[in-house]
Amino acid sequence: MTLAATGNLVAAAARDGGAVLAFNVITLEHAEGIVAGLEGAGAPGILQISENAVRYHEGRMTALVAACREIAVAARVPVSLHLDHVQDVDLARQVVDQAWRLGITSIMVDAAHLDYADNVATTRDLTRSAHDTTLWVEAELGEIGGKDGAHAPGVRTDPHEAVSFVAATGVDGLAVAVGSSHAMTSATAELDLDLVERIAAEVPVPLVLHGSSGVPAAMLRDAVARGIRKINVGTALNVGYTRQVRDFLDAHDAVTDPRTYLAPARGAVRDAVDRLCTQVFA
Repeated sequence: MTLAATGNLVAAAARDGGAVLAFNVITLEHAEGIVAGLEGAGAPGILQISENAVRYHEGRMTALVAACREIAVAARVPVSLHLDHVQDVDLARQVVDQAWRLGITSIMVDAAHLDYADNVATTRDLTRSAHDTTLWVEAELGEIGGKDGAHAPGVRTDPHEAVSFVAATGVDGLAVAVGSSHAMTSATAELDLDLVERIAAEVPVPLVLHGSSGVPAAMLRDAVARGIRKINVGTALNVGYTRQVRDFLDAHDAVTDPRTYLAPARGAVRDAVDRLCTQVFA
């Protein structure tokens, strides 16, 4: 299977009134498990590497990306590579310069922590550079967060501001703050589905939902029906991965070979991805 382009996957989902699932990669086992889960479900998907994951690998982005590329190329379903939550402008420019050599087809420019004017200026400049190399660009407006206040109405994306932001920056996809939050370990978030629908009706680009691990599957289906076209998942994979490692080591305290506990961790990622694809696309 040829490496897919994120823009094509999102566009196909939008044409069908659906969404594409994007999963965060931290270790090689994540990438292998994610693709195995997508293959089991017969669904396309996105492998995404965050700026935090790049930092975890001591800034050596190319090694992890190269591994993901090889796994994606060998996949039996369409899989693309995406750089997620990039706040470091130097890293963003490095991604833009090397993207096609590495197989990356999209990037999220995350300047949402800045005030509105600076968010627009930073996002616009990086989007122009990214478009010169035909990268698909996602940005964020509002505060999805992962800390206190992320569910407060005051930090949610304003539909009218979203229209202006997209026009001013030229982005291809917009991550919106509609009630989800990063790093939730239980699916208890309540999305403002009416807000999703209002933004989707006014904004001319696909909408992206971050923090989807904290959203019940039925609500994810409703969000897709209202206009979400890309669904980001990370924590839900890590919960299963870590549980398998912990349970295995608790039961086998003399084990030293990491393959013995990383294999079931990889299997937990596979099962979580397969299950989520089945639930969301049911």
